[in-house]
Amino acid sequence: MPLMTPQNNGRLITINGQELYIEFQNTRKNRPTLVFLHDSLGCTALWRNFPQKLAEAAQCNVLVYDRLGYGKSAAMLTHERPVRYLETEAAVLDGLLAALDIHEALLFGHSDGGSIALITASRYGQRIRAVICEAAHIFVEEVTLQGIREAMEAYKTTSLPERLQKYHGDKVDTLFKAWTETWTRDDFREWNIESFLSGITCPLLFVQGEADEYGTMEQAEKTVSQVSGKALLYSIPEVGHTPHKEAPELTLRAAKNFIDNLG
Repeated sequence: MPLMTPQNNGRLITINGQELYIEFQNTRKNRPTLVFLHDSLGCTALWRNFPQKLAEAAQCNVLVYDRLGYGKSAAMLTHERPVRYLETEAAVLDGLLAALDIHEALLFGHSDGGSIALITASRYGQRIRAVICEAAHIFVEEVTLQGIREAMEAYKTTSLPERLQKYHGDKVDTLFKAWTETWTRDDFREWNIESFLSGITCPLLFVQGEADEYGTMEQAEKTVSQVSGKALLYSIPEVGHTPHKEAPELTLRAAKNFIDNLG
């Protein structure tokens, strides 16, 4: 299967009145669709070729999309987010799957995307075959906040804004504030999605770097222990917040084996 490019696969689709950029390949009959959910600074392009490599290895269809305000999707109207904004993102994802007639989705979510995947599997599980979450958050930790504070400093003192602008254009300031100001607000300290976990009945693989600079192993351990379906934890020593980039072959192999064993 050739790699997806904006020229042959990228397009805009309107979901709940908002334009989202998607790249969708649906050429494998009777096979599930891998759906990739990016992190708080990510987008379709920043996944590089990992989605296509996993789709090829697991013989699946593949959907990658930019959340509202990211990449080539429409801009956010404001950087201000409610505490439960990730639940809204899950509803958007369910709408996107319905619009594309995807009935057997394998969600692969990184960081914020992992949290969205967990909420979606709990609230809209009829379309979800399985979940792979990578460095997902289910509650707020001090290590997460410290990592965000360091990112805020880097945004002020390094070329980080210019590097992000390459992917997000003039939406950069808004999306960066949407992430950092939301997570560091006093009222966000109590954010917690553990109540959703018992509603997840599909198989789950949690990939966690043991040196994650944005979260501890407790995020993964508590998730795996509280879901209702079969759950596996794959921890990778000396790897940080982005296993699919820091240890791509290990992450790819773990994900493929998980998918192969779904039956």
